[in-house]
Amino acid sequence: METKDAKYYMDREDRFGAHNYHPLPVVLERGEGVFVWDVEGKKYYDFLAAYSAVNQGHCHPKIVNALVEQAGKLALTSRAYYNNVLGEWEEYCTKLFGYDKMLPMNSGAEADETALKLTRKWAYKVKGIPKNEAKIVVCNGNFHGRTITIISMSSDPDAYNDYGPYTPGFVNIAYNDIEALENALKDPNVAGFLVEPIQAEAGVYLPEDGYLKKAADLCKKYNVLFIADEVQTGLARTGKMLACDHEGVRPDILVLGKAISGGLYPVSCVLADDEIMLTIKPGEHGSTYGGNPIAAKVAVTALEVLQEEKLAENATRMGELFRSEMQAVKSEFIQLVRGKGLLNAIVIKPTNGKTAWDVCLALKENGILAKPTHEHIIRFTPPLIITEEQMLDALGRIKKTFEELS
Repeated sequence: METKDAKYYMDREDRFGAHNYHPLPVVLERGEGVFVWDVEGKKYYDFLAAYSAVNQGHCHPKIVNALVEQAGKLALTSRAYYNNVLGEWEEYCTKLFGYDKMLPMNSGAEADETALKLTRKWAYKVKGIPKNEAKIVVCNGNFHGRTITIISMSSDPDAYNDYGPYTPGFVNIAYNDIEALENALKDPNVAGFLVEPIQAEAGVYLPEDGYLKKAADLCKKYNVLFIADEVQTGLARTGKMLACDHEGVRPDILVLGKAISGGLYPVSCVLADDEIMLTIKPGEHGSTYGGNPIAAKVAVTALEVLQEEKLAENATRMGELFRSEMQAVKSEFIQLVRGKGLLNAIVIKPTNGKTAWDVCLALKENGILAKPTHEHIIRFTPPLIITEEQMLDALGRIKKTFEELS
């Protein structure tokens, strides 16, 4: 069989695929643990981990086995019937996170849409807001997905330009601004506050200590639902099972995705108590694939791996190592290093015409795959299974890259 080079695969995607992504010029063929290999056999540390979907590492054998075994039995029934695995996942997930009910979906965007629909149902059925007048407060810099409704709350022109008319009902405020939040919550028609505990896509922006707790307390004060989008920050990424756990906050609605499948299958879900969840009745919301047997079995196994392998604790240790080592690097390119657990970013100061994209190209040559966000920020989010030996090796490669660029 003829061996194809990277250019062949990139040209084929460019010819036949939509141009809605700008990938790093590397064609990956295989992954295992913290490593991936390209079609030419070069090995890399994966410091993106599919935007934190691969927290458990690439092709984790326990999760792969669960997927293969279930796929050979029953893959999809739709929700027209019961299946014998969904209830297992629902029970496991609700007990693990401490909620009455779980609603399964497939993608993070679908889960966020579900949270928005639940919030509006609750607004009219429980809070008593006049029909079609409910508002949901969101933060500038947010990233909750790509649907028309979700981009209607975005402050990023790349996300919303030329997609209007936009869905009404959202109030944008500054992130990490408690005063702005309280002013917004005083409106009796506000039903919910949707927030990322750390704004990951925006560039790993951490709020001040205590912000989430104050925000949750204000929501209780004004009878508003506190909705946490933990699609990227959740599931051990920041050193706790949930980023909200750092401040002891229990969201009224919790949104999960990405690593809930270990990167092997599209899975997401929303958790809430009965007062909120049961406002949606049969036929009022759903998904053909949501809660399918493969998703259920994979999700339970992926959650087990996070706990069995103590990946939150490892994220804390390896994150501290990453930040301490990188903060000590003297480079004209490095403006700031920030993060929590293994959700970290380096803010790049463009130098000699070189941007964050150029830094990522140079990192690739030294065996590190990372991706810029917003042109001047690079996220570093390796799988949470990374060992100290691997982290030190990767740090050496990252430091070498900045030295070469300087």
